[in-house]
Parts: sequence; structure tokens; C-alpha cells
Amino acid sequence: MKVTEKKIDNLNRELTIEVAAADYVESENKKLAELRRKADFKGFRKGMVPASMIKRVYGEQVLVESVNQVIGKALDEHISGNKLRILGEPLPSEKQPQNEWADGNDFTFVFDLGLSPEVSVEVEKGDTVPSYTVTVTAKDKAPMIENLKKYYEENKEENKEPKTDEEIDKEVTERLHAQYKSEADWRLTKDIRAFYIQKAGIELPEAFLKRWLVEANDGKLSAEDVEKDFPSFAEDFKWQLVRGYLMQKWGFKVEEDDLRTQAEDFVRYQYAMYGIGNVPDEMVRDSAMNMLHDQKQIERLSEQVEDRKVLDRIRETITLKPTKIGAAKFREL
Repeated sequence: MKVTEKKIDNLNRELTIEVAAADYVESENKKLAELRRKADFKGFRKGMVPASMIKRVYGEQVLVESVNQVIGKALDEHISGNKLRILGEPLPSEKQPQNEWADGNDFTFVFDLGLSPEVSVEVEKGDTVPSYTVTVTAKDKAPMIENLKKYYEENKEENKEPKTDEEIDKEVTERLHAQYKSEADWRLTKDIRAFYIQKAGIELPEAFLKRWLVEANDGKLSAEDVEKDFPSFAEDFKWQLVRGYLMQKWGFKVEEDDLRTQAEDFVRYQYAMYGIGNVPDEMVRDSAMNMLHDQKQIERLSEQVEDRKVLDRIRETITLKPTKIGAAKFREL
């Protein structure tokens, strides 16, 4: 067997694997022998079906399986042996020649590989990102004040003490301050991510990734769907690379306690979304443990923990530039 690697550019490789009959015949014979041992054909005792009949019935299927097994092993050995950091999985190349699936033939397979870019980025005190404080104005408060007054008027029997204008104004101010702070925190996270993605100068094998996304989703996404959503996917993917680099650089790890805490925080957040507060700790712990039995949930929580650890360190290190801004201008950012 011969494996040839061709460098297309820094992020793309082309692998050509030439498979000779001698490379797959042993696996092929073993599979056919196992099928013969188990075969149950009418008129023949079990295990006594003629080998020629087994080969006529199952030969092509076994040939394909045996060749694919050889190819898979060759790909794994080449990728690991050459320490290639690939993205996704190898994809059949558009240059793939036509193979004739006949026993004893040689086969040629061509694969495209997309490589993960090298990431190197420093987090320094001189890095500056705006930290917004959204001001609360009378214009911002007016609609909520009007709605609250209507609400309290319609439900005045439930409220023994009617709210004064000053009390309503204070309540609205506090609500908007909390809302704007949450939005400003989200914006800070977004801006930090964008800052370090740009600073790292990460490039991706975009054409390969677009093809891989279509293939990996098994028909759920069309090429048009991928093209439309690719910019946001690419930004998320670049951030994952930056985050992974910084996790390793700073020696951060996701521990069991981190996952448990993150799960419990998420459970409390969900209850709060439904207006349920003061949830018993035991109930929170039980719900969190249920989450931690789901591998997909664990993966999602792990990403959240990594985000928190990395972003906390970044915020502690860089210069956050306090910036006051009105709500209308803030939403235009």
C-alpha cells in the first residue's frame, strides 16, 4: 500500500492511497470464512456451504468492507504518524478516480484534509476593550412606567397600598438598570471574543469546512444553508480555537466540581425564567445530576465552563475602558 500526501496550501492536504490486492486479501478471506461458518442455506448443513457460493453471494460486500477497513487504518496511521491536526474528517476528493469493485483489483482513493490552524495569542494589559454602562433616561422609562401604572390600577384590589409615582419610577429604574447591565455584560463578552479572534489572525480552510458541514449533517443542511450561516459558524469555531489555546496556555482544566456548579447554576436560571425563586438545594442538585448523565449536556456545560474560566482571566488581565452610552446608541452597535 502506498500513501502520498500533497500540500495544497498551509491548511489543505490531499492524500492518495493506493491499495493493492495483497493489502486486503487477508481481511477478505477471514470475513468470508466467518460468513461460511455462520451461513444457513437451505440444502446445506451449517458451516458446509461451498466457499464459491459464499463468495458469489457476499463477495462484493466483503470486498468493500475489507478495502474500507484498510483505507481507514491507512488514514489513521498517516494522520497520527505525521501529527496532522485535522478538522472534521477526511472527505473524498472531487479528483477521486472510478474504481472497479472486482476481487483482486488494485484501488486508488483520494481524500481532502482540512488542517487546524496554529493559534498563538497573548493576553496583555495593553489590550483594551470597551465596557459599556447603558444610561437610563426618562424617555427609556416612560413606556414601562405607563404599563406598570395600568397594571397596578387594574389590580389595585390585590395591592392594599397603592404605589406612588416615585415608587413606580424607582422600580422601573431598577429593572432597566438590571436589564441594561445584563445586555452590557453580553456585549462585553462578544467584544472580547471578537478582539482576540482578530488578534490571533486565525484563518480556516473554509471551502473544506463548508463541504464537511454538508456531509457531516447527513442531508439536514444544504450547501445553501451552510453558505448562509457560515460566517457565524466560523466566528464560533475560531473562538473555540482561541479558547482551547488559552486553556492549555494557562493550565486550566474542566473538573467535576466545575461541571456540577455550572449545571446547578443553569437549573436555577431555568427556574428563575419561570419566575420560580428559592428552589430547594436538594431539588437543584437532583436536576443537575440528571443533566450530568447526558453526554451532550456534559459537552455543552464543559464549553460554558471553559468560556467562564478563560473570559474571567481575560477580564482580570486586560484594560476595560468604561464607556457610557444611551440605550438607543447601544442597540445600534
